[in-house]
Amino acid sequence: MSINCRAGAALALLDVVDKQKSLTPLLVRYAEKIPANDKGLLQHICYGTCRHFFSLNALSKMLLEHPLPEDARPVQALMWVGLYQLAYSDISEHAAIHETVEACGQLKQDKYRGLLNAILRRFQREKTELLEGLKSSDVPHYQHPKWLIKLLKKSWPNQWQAICEQANIQAPMCLRVNTNKSPVSEYLQQLEDAEIKASPGELSLTSIYLDKPMDVFALPGFSQGSCSVQDEAAQMAAQLLDPQKGEKILDACSAPGGKTCHLLEHAGGQIELTAMDADELRLGRVHENLERLGFEAKTLVGEAQHPDQWWDGDAFDRILLDVPCSATGVIRRHPDIKLLRQKQDIDNLAQLQLSILQQAWQMLKPGGSLLYATCSILPLENANNIEAFLGEQTDADLQKIELSSGHDTGFGWQLFPNANSHDGFFYALLKKNI
Repeated sequence: MSINCRAGAALALLDVVDKQKSLTPLLVRYAEKIPANDKGLLQHICYGTCRHFFSLNALSKMLLEHPLPEDARPVQALMWVGLYQLAYSDISEHAAIHETVEACGQLKQDKYRGLLNAILRRFQREKTELLEGLKSSDVPHYQHPKWLIKLLKKSWPNQWQAICEQANIQAPMCLRVNTNKSPVSEYLQQLEDAEIKASPGELSLTSIYLDKPMDVFALPGFSQGSCSVQDEAAQMAAQLLDPQKGEKILDACSAPGGKTCHLLEHAGGQIELTAMDADELRLGRVHENLERLGFEAKTLVGEAQHPDQWWDGDAFDRILLDVPCSATGVIRRHPDIKLLRQKQDIDNLAQLQLSILQQAWQMLKPGGSLLYATCSILPLENANNIEAFLGEQTDADLQKIELSSGHDTGFGWQLFPNANSHDGFFYALLKKNI
C-alpha cells in the first residue's frame, strides 16, 4: 500500500530519532512506499528535518499545550515535518499543511487531524515571532545537541559558532578528476562544453566544484572513470600520503573506496595496494569503484586493530589510516549524525582509534609514512590521539602539514567545514624512524 510523502518522511524520522537508525538506508526503504515521483521530495524533507531538528522540536513544545501520548509519536513526527516545510523550505504552505494533515489518516492517527492542522496554521500566523524566540537558547539556535555544543565550545572557543552554522548548510558537490584520463583544465572545458558550470578547488590539485548538484551519470566520462564524487578535504589524503610507483601501500579502512582509488590515480596505478575493511558488504563498493576506474587492488576483510588475524608480516611502505570516527566534520552531508551520536560514542571511538594507530604502526616499514585521518572536528579523536601516540612511540616523527585553509593543532592539521568548499577533516602525517 502506498502512502504519501509526508507519512513516509514521518516514519523514517521516527526510525532515526526513536530507534537510532541511519537515514541513508531508511530513505531507500521508504522510497518504495511512496509515489515514485516523490523520491526527491522525501529526501529533501528528511534531510531538512534532521538538519533543523533541534529548532523544530523546540517549536513543537512551544506550540503544544500538553505533550502527546506515546502512541501518538507519528503525529509528533508529522509536526516536525510540517514545521520544517513552513519554517525552512520553499514548499507551498498550502500543500505543506494539507499533505501533512492528510498523512494523519494514513498513519492511523485520524483523531489528531484537527490538532495538527491548528498547530501548523498557528505557526503559519506567528512564524516570525516564534522563530525569533529560538535565539535565546544555543541548542535550537545553533541546531546541535547540547553535549556537542559544549564540546565544540571547549575545543574551539573562537570557531564553534561558525562550525555549527556551516554544519547546517547543504554541502556543495565536489568532483575528483582522474588526471590519468585528462588534466583538470581539460575536464573543466568538457564540463563547459556540456553547459555544466564548475570551478576548480583551492586545496586539492584534482578538485572541481559544480555550481549545482546533478546526476553523476550526466557528467562527461563518469562511467568511463574520468571523475569521481569526493569532497575536497578527503582528496587531500592521496596528496599528503604521496604514494610512489612500485611501493606497497595499505588503505586500512578503505570502504567505500574513494581514497583507495585516488591513491591508485595518484601513482598511475603502479603501486601494490591492499584495500581492507571490516565490513564485507561495504567492500563491495570498493570493488565497484575500482572497476569503474579501471584499477586493480587486493581487497580483504579485516580489522586494522587485529593484524594477527590477517597480516602476513610483510611491512608496508605507506599506510592510510582513515579511522572510524564521529563524522562530526561531515554533518552537513549527513545531518542525522546530530541525532545518532552521543558523548560516550566519542570517548569509545577515541580509544578504538588509538588502538588502530598503535597496531597499524607495527605494519609500517622503517622510513615509511602513515597518514592518520578522520572526518571529525573533535580533538579527542584527532590531536589528542596523536599526542598520546607520540608520547609512547619513540620511533615516530610528526611531519609538518601546512594548508591554505584550517588550523595547525600542533599534532596535526584540522580543517573546518567551509561554505561552498570542503568538509571538516583532520590529518596527521607520521614517519617511522630508520
